[in-house]
Amino acid sequence: MGHQKTSVACLLSAGLLMFSAAASAQPRVTGSNSVPAQPGPPQDILRRSTPRGTVLGFLLTERKGDNEAAVQYLNTRLRGEAAATQAHQLYVVLDRGLPGRISQMSDRPEGSLAFPARPDQDLVGTIGGVDIVLERVDRKGIGSLWLFSNETLAAVPGLYEEANTIAVENVIPGFLVRIRIGHVPLFELLALFLGLPLLYLILTLVNRLLCPIAGRVRRFVRRNADLPNPQVLPKPVRLLLIALTIRWALSKVALPLLARGFWSGTAAVITIAASVWILILCNGAVENVIRRRLVRFGQNGATSVLRLGRRAADLLWLVAGILVCLHHFGVNLTAALAGLGVGGIAIALAAQKTLENVIGGISVIFDQTVRVGDRVKVCDKDGFVEDIGLRSTRIRTDDRTAVSVPNGQLSMVILENISYRDKFWSTTS
Repeated sequence: MGHQKTSVACLLSAGLLMFSAAASAQPRVTGSNSVPAQPGPPQDILRRSTPRGTVLGFLLTERKGDNEAAVQYLNTRLRGEAAATQAHQLYVVLDRGLPGRISQMSDRPEGSLAFPARPDQDLVGTIGGVDIVLERVDRKGIGSLWLFSNETLAAVPGLYEEANTIAVENVIPGFLVRIRIGHVPLFELLALFLGLPLLYLILTLVNRLLCPIAGRVRRFVRRNADLPNPQVLPKPVRLLLIALTIRWALSKVALPLLARGFWSGTAAVITIAASVWILILCNGAVENVIRRRLVRFGQNGATSVLRLGRRAADLLWLVAGILVCLHHFGVNLTAALAGLGVGGIAIALAAQKTLENVIGGISVIFDQTVRVGDRVKVCDKDGFVEDIGLRSTRIRTDDRTAVSVPNGQLSMVILENISYRDKFWSTTS
């Protein structure tokens, strides 16, 4: 997420520089007809114009240890040391108990309208049965700002006593928390680059130990000594177990809010990826069952359409997984779906001939105009049908050459199937 924010910031900065250069290159118009520039709306340098900006700005400011600057995010009447203490207690409460899904907080000036009857208040989350609420206040010279409400601040001391009882520092060595690489604690990097691969390796070893046992049971139950060993823990199931382990660890150890949000997002991505993987494997299993039935009934040509349907279903699950992942991180799906629609139209226009041949192949297969092994005559080509694919049909001529006829053309030309004749015309002199 940090790299994405940096990239976006760089693009915005480059755009502003280009715009400024273009503006400076324009000739200046002088005279009585010139209109003075109108002042824009006031901008808050502390990013308190949206609920998400207020929460993130407060957390980052407190993380630097600047309690006095963090007070500016509170709608409080306290001043001095008392206000700084209140800001620190609020930071501990949010850091230990707030759900780690900051990306879903509203990034609009009007908020998420969580309370329709109170449009000037927005809900951040619930901690210990207490709603953490922001309220919009008007500050002269700045405009409307989102600040932590008085009611929330009044409940902070009680929540602080509960939230301060457990912490990750109490269960791991202190140097793993103190040492930071790129503002990231060392224990998080070790857990990401060492803990997760080690956990996957352990699950792989467990799978290898359980596979022979499950194979023996399977062969004994079915009375078939040729059956292979099944996979007790397939790869997507191992990923699901890793995600469950992350969820379990988050419920047992109190991590900082930003770390909790990262690990919560990691577990969500792993869960979505594993679920899509399982669905794709299920598509393959269903395809194999249907293919065996088609071959049994002599419908060999339909297997090509079956493979196309399987690939389309795989693509559908993949796109659905990406959309669910984007929704989890608070991305507006309306724009994404609109982009997919425009992209689909562009692909359809670019692959017009290919789609024509695919549709023609489907019609040839289901209409059973020709079958593999039939002798046909297409235009001036005469031979036996060797293969019926989705794009083209291959014909072996009497000269032993292979002719590929696009299915789109095959469905439109006059095709003579010599194998379908029921009688032979014979003339005798």
